[in-house]
Formats: sequence, C-alpha cells, structure tokens
Amino acid sequence: MAAPGLKYRRVLLKIGGESLAGERAFGIAPLAVQALAARIVEALELGVELAVVVGGGNFWRGGEHRNINRATADYIGMLGTVMNALALQEAIERLHVPTRVQTAIEMREVAEPYIRRKAVAHLEAGRLVIFAAGSGNPYFTTDTAGALRAMEIGAEALLKATKVDGAYTDDPMTNPNATRIERTTYLEALNNGLKILDATAFSLCMDNNLPIIVFRLEDEGSLVRVLAGDQVGTLVAA
Repeated sequence: MAAPGLKYRRVLLKIGGESLAGERAFGIAPLAVQALAARIVEALELGVELAVVVGGGNFWRGGEHRNINRATADYIGMLGTVMNALALQEAIERLHVPTRVQTAIEMREVAEPYIRRKAVAHLEAGRLVIFAAGSGNPYFTTDTAGALRAMEIGAEALLKATKVDGAYTDDPMTNPNATRIERTTYLEALNNGLKILDATAFSLCMDNNLPIIVFRLEDEGSLVRVLAGDQVGTLVAA
C-alpha cells in the first residue's frame, strides 16, 4: 500500500543510459548502477508503482552513425538498452525487490516480451518493471518510448531524469546566468524552445495531458520528493 501523502501513485521514470556509466563515457559502471538502484528502491519502499524506461546512450546512439543504415543503427541501440535493463535489474534484485524486464523486441531467454496487461499486473503486484528496446521501432527515441509506455500503463506522470536539476532558460553548462524554470505549460515550453523531450515524445505528453517532471536523480532523495509532490526540478503540465 502506498504511503500517505504521495502525489503520484504510478509513474514512469525515464533514465538515460549515461546514468549507468557513472564517470565513464562508455559502458556500465557497477558503482553507478548500485547507486541508481538504491534511489529507485528508496522510492519503491513508499509503495509507489514504478516503471522504468532506460536508454542506451552509454553504448550506442543510432542517429550519430552516418555510415550505417539508420534503421540498423537504431536496432543496435535498442540492444544496448536491453544490456542496461538487465544490469539495472540485477542491482535492484540484490536489494530484494522483484523486478521484471520487458522488451519490445522478443528475446525470451533473457526477458519477457512487452505485453501491456502483463506489465500492469506486475506493477499492481509490487514489482518494478523495466521496459527495454525502446518502442521496438527505428526512428523513435527512448524518450518517445517512455511517453508511450507511460500512457499505456496509466502512469500519472513521466519523470525525466537528467544531468541537470530541471529545465533552464539557457544551457547552464555554458551560461552562468541561466535560471531554472520551476513550472511551465506545454505551450510555453514549445514557444521558449525548451528541450524537455524530443518533439514526438513531447507531443504525445501534451496531447494526452501527461505531466512531465525534469529533475536530477543523483540528488539525494530527489525521486522521493518528486513523488511527494515537492517542488523539485521543472514541472511541465497543462
């Protein structure tokens, strides 16, 4: 049963593959995965129903490989997300939390195929569900897969974990005068050119009135505070 005071009871957390690489530029760093798993388990202990979509940028970015057919490059990237999902599953289950990986590309020896009703049943049974292989289609990012899965499972919000603590008026890495935006509407985000999600994912959220929260997962307790409805990062809503 969910703890009292939670604002969100079922959410989807979108994690970039870089979160599993730690200080490395490539691959999986065990300590980074363990830290990530601990933050997720801390949130699960509140009784929230949590699903995760993980990217594969620590292995491969399909759109950047110009000498490979784009569809082939995207499929390679999807396989990278499966490796990340399995690593995250292992780390979370070491913390005694039942976890299921579901993939949009069938590979039954290592994960379940994605079935919406089965995913929802896992969530209702208290299991963490990790969605891998994106949407199973080339030319679509894992951001789009996150928005799609969030709506399919009836999530109340899409939580986008990033390297910075929200959306800014400019790139805070290059402009020290950039200010963080605490709350904005979908239309304001579009008009101001805020890069919250890719265009397809953002349109899916806007058309279906799905709130987006951009925050930094590495900050201590940030995920728990988001679930409680505290002002963390940037909220994008109608």
